[in-house]
Amino acid sequence: MARYLVRIVLLGAQSVGKAFAKTVRQEIEAHREAARMHAAQSDPCTRTKSDAALNGMTLAEAQSILNVKDVLDRREVENRFQHLFQANETKTGGSFYIQSKVFRAKERIDEEIKKLEAQTKSQVQSESK
Repeated sequence: MARYLVRIVLLGAQSVGKAFAKTVRQEIEAHREAARMHAAQSDPCTRTKSDAALNGMTLAEAQSILNVKDVLDRREVENRFQHLFQANETKTGGSFYIQSKVFRAKERIDEEIKKLEAQTKSQVQSESK
């Protein structure tokens, strides 16, 4: 009887120890990732606007949220944004979370349009020289 009790205690201690070790490893990895993100945000030399981890949303996610295929079609983007933003108005029972996601998606698409316009403007200037 005592032998079985000792085995149960040992097996329980082993499983708790393994779970604790796994949790510690995950916490260390999360800490390293947070430190890497903090370093990337605070160092303007390594920071890039296309880094989705820093900006929070990729262009594909933004297109999916607003349900647009062509980001250059400003009218469609604006129409989808207005519809979704008003449909999720908190005063009418909508979700503030979804409304903020819609806003961030529009913001991300606007950022991409500005980047594309800047690229085409610089190409036109370089060709005219």
